[in-house]
Amino acid sequence: MPGPMKQVDLLVFDLDGTLVRSGEDLVAAVNHTLQSLGFSLLDADTVQGFVGDGLEVLMKRALGPNDGQYHERAMTIFYPYYSEHLLDHTTLYPGVPTVLAHFGDRMKVIVTNKRQEYAVKITRGLGIDSHFLEIVGEGSAPYRKPDPRLLQPVMMKWNASPERTVVIGDGVNDILLARQAGALSCAFLGGLTGRDKLLSLAPDMICETLSDIMTLLG
Repeated sequence: MPGPMKQVDLLVFDLDGTLVRSGEDLVAAVNHTLQSLGFSLLDADTVQGFVGDGLEVLMKRALGPNDGQYHERAMTIFYPYYSEHLLDHTTLYPGVPTVLAHFGDRMKVIVTNKRQEYAVKITRGLGIDSHFLEIVGEGSAPYRKPDPRLLQPVMMKWNASPERTVVIGDGVNDILLARQAGALSCAFLGGLTGRDKLLSLAPDMICETLSDIMTLLG
């Protein structure tokens, strides 16, 4: 991408669909829950299209019109199953270790709508947790992406100005979070969200692969 590198002090990464390929395990957990309740299974693309707003919303979307009656019961099935199986097939996206090592001297955090405990379990299991100053997940703050009040305390805590903070993610919520908090946005086009949808938001930067950010950010 032409133009000078953007100088940043704080890199804010999304988790699902950005750092980790977690779609297969999420699909399995959703379909295990639906099957346990006697509902039809959903195809993988449909379930992965529901990802991005937390697990409660994921299951709500999967249940559709049955959510009101079955949501609470569904979560009592989903949570224990996913907790046990969240690393069955989940892997790092190509280039993640290289990118994290490249920005080894930069402040890095994860901000995700995934439950905090699961985000920590996945990053530890895949051996990348030590690269991050903190992991901000659902349950650790009263807000969720794209509410800027989720990111503002993080920037303040690590003394990073918005204009020298970048949010890197594959979701609409990541681009909106950056914009609403005054930070830079970098859309990862190889994740779970359709590229056209991301490009329509006019992010500050785009990367086809995570390794691309090494040429975008200084």
